[in-house]
Amino acid sequence: MKLKHRLSGYVAISLAILITSLWVFWGTSEVYFEGWGLPFLEILRYLIFGGVSLLLTLVMVRWPRIGGWAMILVGGAFSIFMLSIAYGRGYLTWQVALSYFPVTGLSVLIGVLFIIEGNQRRTRLVQGWSPPESWFRRSLQYILVIGVPLIVALGATIYWAPLILARVDDGDRGARLIEGNGITLVWAPQGPGWNWIQPWGGFPSWDDLALYGVPPIGFEDKPGYEDRRATQKEMEKTGLCRYLIEDGTSLSAEPQYLWRMPTSDEVVRSLVGNGENAGCTWNMETEIGGCLHQPNKDSPLWAPDEAPVYYWSADEYDDE
Repeated sequence: MKLKHRLSGYVAISLAILITSLWVFWGTSEVYFEGWGLPFLEILRYLIFGGVSLLLTLVMVRWPRIGGWAMILVGGAFSIFMLSIAYGRGYLTWQVALSYFPVTGLSVLIGVLFIIEGNQRRTRLVQGWSPPESWFRRSLQYILVIGVPLIVALGATIYWAPLILARVDDGDRGARLIEGNGITLVWAPQGPGWNWIQPWGGFPSWDDLALYGVPPIGFEDKPGYEDRRATQKEMEKTGLCRYLIEDGTSLSAEPQYLWRMPTSDEVVRSLVGNGENAGCTWNMETEIGGCLHQPNKDSPLWAPDEAPVYYWSADEYDDE
């Protein structure tokens, strides 16, 4: 059979394996990165995209035209979903749209290619083509579709698992002194702001924290702030940290001005790895923190057994 009659199928399956592998790489990495410490069912959500992509690819290999149309519908719906989120958050640009292409528009293209392959496969059968007698040759596509993502998942695990297992946790969740690398800071103990999931199911935003002390005190809507964002000045004056009592375990009804939100530079300089300061510095111009050695989610800066892997800081990145 001439290559031109098989080319669409070869390209389609190669691209489908590529997309599945990208989703599996992302999902597996997130299991160890953002998902570690979450309940098992919540961890599984990171694997859904890779699983759906793998299932669609298997369907397309077995039934190219049915699977192709399914891929077009799923890929098109996902594209609209992703781009609508970007539009709603105000950052939809041509650059953003193009960056999404590998997991949005490319899915539609793969579906079209499989539909073409399905038509060509029917033509080959009419012309007398029959599957190879060798089991390996007959099953090669399925082996690649399943095997390549599994290798990718294994590679991500080999990279991330040692970092997770090497985390140092002394179990102390009280106020902690971190010094060295140009800083001497006492970090507040476990209490308000620690992994503080709200009734609506999310974490407080930067604005929520900065405007905490604006009447009415709390995370309620703030009159006069409907159409504008909080500023660094408000974080310093009315931020939640200003309401922490002296031992840092609860909030007062009045500002105490004993605690404050750390700056990005202070967070980066406080990063630890292997139980000691990682020697990291923050460059605001390049948004990069250089480190003497690999930081990890170790105590005393982190609670290694809890899921969050981000810190808010006092700085404003820009007006938004």
